Amino acid sequence: MIEILKAIFLGIVEGITEWLPVSSTGHMILVDEFLQLDASEAFKELFFVVIQFGAILAVLTIYWKRFIPLRRTRHGRVVADPQVFRLWLKIIIACVPAAVIGVLFDEQLNAMFYNFQTVGIALIVFGVAFIAVENRNGGQAPRALKVHDITYGDAFIIGVFQLIAAIFPGTSRSGATILGSIAIGISRPAAAEFTFFLAVPVMFGASLLKFFKLGFAYTGFEWLLLIIGTVVAYIVSLLAIRFLMGYVKRHDFKVFGWYRIVLGALVLGYWVYTLLAA
Repeated sequence: MIEILKAIFLGIVEGITEWLPVSSTGHMILVDEFLQLDASEAFKELFFVVIQFGAILAVLTIYWKRFIPLRRTRHGRVVADPQVFRLWLKIIIACVPAAVIGVLFDEQLNAMFYNFQTVGIALIVFGVAFIAVENRNGGQAPRALKVHDITYGDAFIIGVFQLIAAIFPGTSRSGATILGSIAIGISRPAAAEFTFFLAVPVMFGASLLKFFKLGFAYTGFEWLLLIIGTVVAYIVSLLAIRFLMGYVKRHDFKVFGWYRIVLGALVLGYWVYTLLAA
């Protein structure tokens, strides 16, 4: 029962932090220090990636119609929707930088940067960046109000920001892409939505790669923990996505910037504590 409760709690953390620009990695590192699953290291590595699949399903549930490139006319004919095809092309363009680097250098990057120092620094740096960009934008009107206003060039720039998140844990994939979007003049709602759409191929691909890398040989109880964590992440993600879309219509992202700075300081503080304790 204790392990099941841990899986539920980790699913809640994933469902909230995957979509809010506060770094799911930073939270997971802290949580894992104090609430470790009683399982093999291989399974824990798999668990933290695959429960993201629940978050993906939440995006598909909310935005299902936006992903379908076919629509039915008033006369009952099924026709292609060029706007959706263009959206998918932009998503692919934005995913290319991180996908290429991730496939080629995933293990090396994890070995180099998956640590307290990197996560803490990335949390603080991007927290400061959020506050700076929001202050700079001030009352300026965004040039791209909706997702379909995002150009192919915009998509590539957003993809570069996503690449930064792929390299440096603690940056936050959603945080990096949202920050990059609003920095180049995209509205907060459009930035958040495009970030959700980008997550589908990125996180689905990461889950598949992790399965193929680590295999499927786990106990029945470990599979139960994985299913529970994924289902909880799905339910919580539904709430988190709806909350964020409602929030950004009336507020900016500075509060998340301050939160990241505080969390980054806690991560670095805990790292210093572990060094002194050793």
